[in-house]
Amino acid sequence: MTSATVRATQPRSRRYTKDSISLGRVIARMATGLIVLLIFLLPYITMLFASVKSKAEIRSVDPTYFPQEWHWENFVAMWTTPETPLVQNLLSTVIIAVFGTLLVLLVALPAAYYTARFRFPGRMVFLFLVIVSQMLQPAVLTSGIFREFLALGLIDTWLAMIIVNAAFNLSFAVWIMHAFFAGVPKEVDEAAQLDGAGRLATLFRINLPLVWPGIVTAIVFTFVSCWNEFAASLVVLQTAGNQPLSVALTKFVGQHETSWHFVFGVSIVAILPVVILFMLIEKRLIGGLTAGSVK
Repeated sequence: MTSATVRATQPRSRRYTKDSISLGRVIARMATGLIVLLIFLLPYITMLFASVKSKAEIRSVDPTYFPQEWHWENFVAMWTTPETPLVQNLLSTVIIAVFGTLLVLLVALPAAYYTARFRFPGRMVFLFLVIVSQMLQPAVLTSGIFREFLALGLIDTWLAMIIVNAAFNLSFAVWIMHAFFAGVPKEVDEAAQLDGAGRLATLFRINLPLVWPGIVTAIVFTFVSCWNEFAASLVVLQTAGNQPLSVALTKFVGQHETSWHFVFGVSIVAILPVVILFMLIEKRLIGGLTAGSVK
């Protein structure tokens, strides 16, 4: 007896009840998803509405959620405010985040590969120290960082912040890529070497395509961390034009007056590149985070 025949012999009211329950579950899941999506998007929607309000409307004693007048020119005016040169701040943020991420990738990639493929004296100690360094954050080391770069003559330079961001994100990148390299069978390397491939060729041509999701995950998290870094930038970078957006944002918050419409506008500008990055590599990022969860 076929499934269609079995379904036909069932009471029609029973089939309708099952279909109604299934449809109800789908609607309930969609409604729940929309509610969760709205909860996550609500702060950003609020920021957008506040960024196109006038200063007087934001400071009103009886404020409204939606702008009474839409001042889209705020997004143009904030780039020419005397408080901070936002164009230079955006350039500084991009340079620090991009080169900081590249430096982390340059150092973490061979370190993760070597620790995953070779057993050497002090290997576990090295990996333990990598974990310990993850516990240290720039906020608690700002005075030491300042004195060190002052002695090196690197205060108020992009190079100093590139080194700082790379140092504090290196341990995470090493650990996550180490796990992916360790998941690749050593027989793959041995087969490549039997075919005449050297150590570097085996790393770049054979292993990298296999661990690419892990590399993408490390790149994304490192880039976002470098993009949002605040504490060390506030201490090391003293010239307004050299400071990233995370520090420049505080210049609109004054002791007696705060330009909230510019604060929200700059926040949206700072968020957009990260959102676009996540949209472009969402599939690879999810693959990197969930790799190994199913055997």
